[in-house]
Amino acid sequence: MRLGIGLMMLLALATAPAAASTLTVEGVVSPAWVERGGARLPLEVGMALKDKDSIHTGPGSRALLRMAEGSAVRLGENAVLTVDDLAEKQGIRTRKLVTATLDVVRGAFRYTSDVFIKRPAERDLRIRITTITAGIRGTDVWGKSEGERDIVCLIEGRIAVHHPQAGEFTMAEPLSFFIAPRKAKPLPVAPVDRKQLERWADETEMKAGGGAARRGGRFRVEVASAPEQKAALADYDRLREAGYPAVIHPVAKEGAVEYRVRIVNVPSERDARAVVEKLKSLGMTEAAVSR
Repeated sequence: MRLGIGLMMLLALATAPAAASTLTVEGVVSPAWVERGGARLPLEVGMALKDKDSIHTGPGSRALLRMAEGSAVRLGENAVLTVDDLAEKQGIRTRKLVTATLDVVRGAFRYTSDVFIKRPAERDLRIRITTITAGIRGTDVWGKSEGERDIVCLIEGRIAVHHPQAGEFTMAEPLSFFIAPRKAKPLPVAPVDRKQLERWADETEMKAGGGAARRGGRFRVEVASAPEQKAALADYDRLREAGYPAVIHPVAKEGAVEYRVRIVNVPSERDARAVVEKLKSLGMTEAAVSR
């Protein structure tokens, strides 16, 4: 009964139009999860994120999130991002005001305004990188929270920065960065060279052929199939616990029903092959590319 109800819900979600959301998952390289109200769910394309959600990425993972006003938030591997104060309110110019505090607990992130087609809206966003808080309006900024230090790098635009020891100041010089060691005084803002920026940016980029799932992806990976619901559910649960957004699809075959466990929304054959290799390392030896 549990699986039957679940299948009906999955089919309904597959055919329903996507609702507007303040923060939505646009792309993900699994494994990745969202922790919500004590539950741990696999991060999946199209998922609407909520206030107080905590996003976790695993080894080799990436996540691409879309804010309602058109900006993009990218996360690198082994990162933790907690969402707070997420809301859409009435702005002072009759437009919507999108608010959020993005708490980078661990790992690398990048925030870039106006990446996606946006709805008319204002933004009031803050990014906390453990000891550094950056107020965001419209800009391109990279940062990282790691064991010994916190980093914020301004690529374009301007940010208002606060640090307990350095106080409040504005970064408005493109290609500049601020480093705050955990056990020493923060360093002065300094220019960053292009090669270092490229290395940092690479930590949050979702590369073609890296095993991503994206909105509108037409390829899929057939992970396993079974003639019984119970066997399909075991594979489904195992994948989702491992951070892969598996779905179950019933297929009529020779007068019976076969239950297929799939990973969907994969944008290319190269990405699908990369997903297959990852799944084989989990013991899913039947995994194969399909379209």
